[in-house]
Amino acid sequence: MKPNSRVVQLASVDLQPRELANIKAVLDSGWLTQGSVTRQFEALFAERHGASHGIATTSCTSSLHLILDCLGIKPGDEVIVPSFSWIATANVVVQTGAIPVLVDVDQNSYAISPDAVEQAMSAKTKAVIAVHPFGFCADIDRIQEVIGSNIPIIEDAACAAGSQYKGKSAGTLGVAAAFSFHPRKSITTGEGGIILTDNQAIAQMAKMKRNHGAEISAEDRHGSVAPYLLPDFPVLGYNYRMTDIQAALGLSQLERFESLLSGRRQIAERYLNALSGRDELSFQPVDGHSWQSFVTVLDPSSKLSRNGVMEYLYERCISTRPGYHAIHMLSYYRDRFGYKPKDCPVAERLCEQSIALPLHTLLSESDVDYVLENFVEALKQ
Repeated sequence: MKPNSRVVQLASVDLQPRELANIKAVLDSGWLTQGSVTRQFEALFAERHGASHGIATTSCTSSLHLILDCLGIKPGDEVIVPSFSWIATANVVVQTGAIPVLVDVDQNSYAISPDAVEQAMSAKTKAVIAVHPFGFCADIDRIQEVIGSNIPIIEDAACAAGSQYKGKSAGTLGVAAAFSFHPRKSITTGEGGIILTDNQAIAQMAKMKRNHGAEISAEDRHGSVAPYLLPDFPVLGYNYRMTDIQAALGLSQLERFESLLSGRRQIAERYLNALSGRDELSFQPVDGHSWQSFVTVLDPSSKLSRNGVMEYLYERCISTRPGYHAIHMLSYYRDRFGYKPKDCPVAERLCEQSIALPLHTLLSESDVDYVLENFVEALKQ
């Protein structure tokens, strides 16, 4: 980047004094690991999305892995996954020993294509992971229609906190959902994730498995009148616990959740109002979108290539990123599973032509004007 007094970041964390005060209160309490603050955060996040159970974890990735494990996904099973996603969506399937069946996505929504799901179904299909890309929900009804009632849908809702689908919240559309609280997301806990589900059996199993498989939590043992009793471990588990330090940050963010979502929507609307008339650009639908990211796709016929546009903006101190990977084009998945570049052509095109513009609640109006001015100028080159 050239020396410039203005640097517009792709993402930035909106923190207020309340967040710092809540974190200090946890530090002062002496109880830093998973405890009462984590329970409060779980309950509030689940309530906000209309789910019965929230199980906080170390990340969206560990949440997805736990869901698959709780569903009994095993070696030899197949799980259908969209190719256009972050690599973790496929990695968690491999980590269970199952086979990720990568399929193409819809060119308008960027979400998993129900038609591609239907074509990929086999006797070994045990689940479908539906990613809600950038905060826009996949077509869950159509996916359920093509797979039937016996195959569960898992929501990869990493980007979808606050998103809506036909009047229902993301996180309540499948058997279980995994959310991310990475700093680029609408609310953050630094790192962290959560499972939402209405399924009591999945919730109970996930709570044990995130804590090494212990039948009771460390907090419950600490408060017991018989502290010498060690827990039994009826299942094999993992260390996927969120800390109360992280949960304290998340609670403060949740107190401002509606304001944070509104701020993102306002910036997305400004981008759309300024850019939607341009023939060389396409955008996701807006219904129910929570706008974790604002991603547009550049037509290959554009005067300047996608990479050229990104370089033009970089030189003017505007940070951008491609949307997602096309997972089927990544070395590990090509080498191990034999995927070829043209297996998922829409995912490939989106990977090569998508651009995420800066979107966060610390952007000023002049920042947005600066991004738009330079983005439009880049398209003219």
